[in-house]
Amino acid sequence: MDARLPYGLLSEDYSLPKRRHIKMRVQLLNAFWRATGGLQRRSFHSSCYCSGVVDGRKPAVPTEKKITIGDVTYERDSWTNITPKVLEHLGRNLHLQQYHPLAFLKRRIENFFYKNYPGRSRSPLFTLFDNLNPVVTTEQNFDSLLVPADHVSRAKSDCYYLNENYLLRAHTSSHQVELIRMGMNNFLVVGDVYRRDEIDKSHYPVFHQMEGVRLLTKHDIFRNENLATELPIFDPNGLRTAEKQETHTLDAVYILTKSLKTCLNELCQELFGKDVEIRWVEAYFPFTHPSWEIEVKFQGEWLEILGCGIMEQKLLVNAGADDKIGWAFGLGLERIAMKLYGIPDIRLFWSVDSGFLHQFQVDDPYTPITYKAVSQYPQCINDISFWLPADGTFTSSDFYDLVRSIGGDMVEQVSLVDEFHHLKKSRWSHCYRIVYRHMQKTLSQEEANKIHKLIEEAATRDLRVEIR
Repeated sequence: MDARLPYGLLSEDYSLPKRRHIKMRVQLLNAFWRATGGLQRRSFHSSCYCSGVVDGRKPAVPTEKKITIGDVTYERDSWTNITPKVLEHLGRNLHLQQYHPLAFLKRRIENFFYKNYPGRSRSPLFTLFDNLNPVVTTEQNFDSLLVPADHVSRAKSDCYYLNENYLLRAHTSSHQVELIRMGMNNFLVVGDVYRRDEIDKSHYPVFHQMEGVRLLTKHDIFRNENLATELPIFDPNGLRTAEKQETHTLDAVYILTKSLKTCLNELCQELFGKDVEIRWVEAYFPFTHPSWEIEVKFQGEWLEILGCGIMEQKLLVNAGADDKIGWAFGLGLERIAMKLYGIPDIRLFWSVDSGFLHQFQVDDPYTPITYKAVSQYPQCINDISFWLPADGTFTSSDFYDLVRSIGGDMVEQVSLVDEFHHLKKSRWSHCYRIVYRHMQKTLSQEEANKIHKLIEEAATRDLRVEIR
């Protein structure tokens, strides 16, 4: 585990007496984030989903002196080191795409917590946040997590800065304290994170983290009124040891550690199978003590899965939760997905190549899938847009058959990517994306264009469409 940065700690409690209390808390949370240039709410159902200022319709636009992301403009200064290429990844949200390996893994982990931690009123105990704004302050990314001022993780060589005060989050833990301040006790956070790192098959400047936080009161810890009255969870005169923090009692830490290890052992079994070998390795993080990393034996080798620990009490005090103690964990989705699905190169997660994406076109996230290398030859992609005939006789199936008859095996995929209804003309328009790829040789764009032109002519003649 890279000790330079928090492991992406670790989304909230639906077990409040009434659902309206939850809704009120979410509204307050959204209002807070909007006031601070943060979030807007997308929807609210079994989880809390928030939508940031970054989306596919409002790409980041760097200018000479300013950087605009969504509706917010940031002034460049001596700290600015963000590149246009990295900014292109904002808003892609791979973990939210329906048929994507990262989305499958995210859903499996969500389901584990929803199943094993039920709350009151049939609602999940944990709340999910999966679309928080990736632009954060240095206070959120470092200070709130007790990262020292001189820590190497703050360096420009490690993070992507918009300016001295703002950066693209280096871990999902950047949202931890603000969520706790809003009264969240049990939550999962998922999102894209950004780090300046080496270039190889397992490293990319953007990857995805998922973290979990669970906070407990004295009554939650002991679960017995008499014990909760007699046994404290805090020791005002305690000493810091390898087993505990100076403010915690051994009894409380023992129970809290057992809760953490039970949860994460079962999570590893959920992902890798009941018989998976698991080992706990002592570690160091600025925001937890004691801390561990978990490794599982997979395909004959030990694989580091996540980092975790008992949350530093100072962090909780600063967040206004000084009457609680808690644990937190964080894991990288790509690291696990590469092993589970046999994906050899991290760059493939960002691929728009249909040969990759179609292998995950299943509805059940638990479907066993082993990635198979697609053709070594590149794709050529052309779009075709046309007005449909007014008599309503056009069908997509007719168009697919026409494409097959002309393009043959050189057509890898045809998909309807856009529909448009012109009110004044009272006409419909379709846009189809056609992916060409020869399986035995490299197909040039010029060759693909010739096939595409034949398809346009045939569609106009045989299907009576009007090319736009």
